[in-house]
Amino acid sequence: DGASAVEIALKMSHHYWRLHDQPQKKKFICLENGYHGETLGALAVTDVAIFREAYGSLLQDVFTVPSPDSRKALSGESAEDVAKQAAEKLEQLLEAEHQNIAALIIEPLVQCAGQMAMYSPEYLKSARALCDRFNVHLIADEIAVGCGRSGKFFACEHAGIWPDFLTLSKGISGGYLPLSLSMTTDKIYRAFYGDKIQQGFLHSHSYTGNPLACAAALACLQIFESEFVLENNIARSADLAKAFAWAKEDVRIAYWRQQGMILAFDVQPEYLKNQASFARDMFSANLAEGLLIRPIGNTIYVMPPYILSAEQTMQMGASLQHALNRVLV
Repeated sequence: DGASAVEIALKMSHHYWRLHDQPQKKKFICLENGYHGETLGALAVTDVAIFREAYGSLLQDVFTVPSPDSRKALSGESAEDVAKQAAEKLEQLLEAEHQNIAALIIEPLVQCAGQMAMYSPEYLKSARALCDRFNVHLIADEIAVGCGRSGKFFACEHAGIWPDFLTLSKGISGGYLPLSLSMTTDKIYRAFYGDKIQQGFLHSHSYTGNPLACAAALACLQIFESEFVLENNIARSADLAKAFAWAKEDVRIAYWRQQGMILAFDVQPEYLKNQASFARDMFSANLAEGLLIRPIGNTIYVMPPYILSAEQTMQMGASLQHALNRVLV
């Protein structure tokens, strides 16, 4: 699963610095409201309280920096302004602590569990530059946003940057079999080759490299190429925006946002009949319309499959609007 890939990236970063005589570089930085999984290492760099509460005493201490969430923009500010401000906070931390920091881990462009927070690619550019400047690894967790979900195969491509580690899961096998992977640079990969056993990356699971799951991933990649999935998703993203254009004009809605095949918006609190039960009520109302929708708090989002037709997309938008009207004041 995705958490397994994150664990590998964290361990490999830590081990790399040990191999380069910098064992003190063992701390990690994560973003406010970031989510990276629920195994112990991944949970340590997750900043979503509901997942951490029961296990906090088991987790490594990490540094948490402000999210570049564009919803933070004040009047007159842009998403780029918010990204710049967040990058300045990251720079301040790195200036003070870079000698102790192994890596910064981020979800590029969309923090899914963080109520679908979206941010400017400028933050990715700044993060890459700062990690280079302070000799810190950059880990891009693309488990949710990779494989075409953002509009490009890798979300990092929107910023024209490449991380030191990149994790994938979910879409890489088309949902047919569980698979995750950790990608890294040749420089880091080669650091683990040598005559001493301790130099090797001693990490494995019983089903690591499962041939059936890998075959599913290869078939999925072939479909991406032969059926022009990325190219077709440009039109599907436009269909998605059109299907939910009504939400832009709805006074009950705030922060309408889209990144490729992810679209989200927030419901204004004053229009909620019952805030405590909203997510459950919205799920039930949509189920009656034939949709599977799982709100996060007051955030409603859709991440539709890449095979949806324009007609089906418009029906999805209309059905969700009907469900919302039944649930809100």
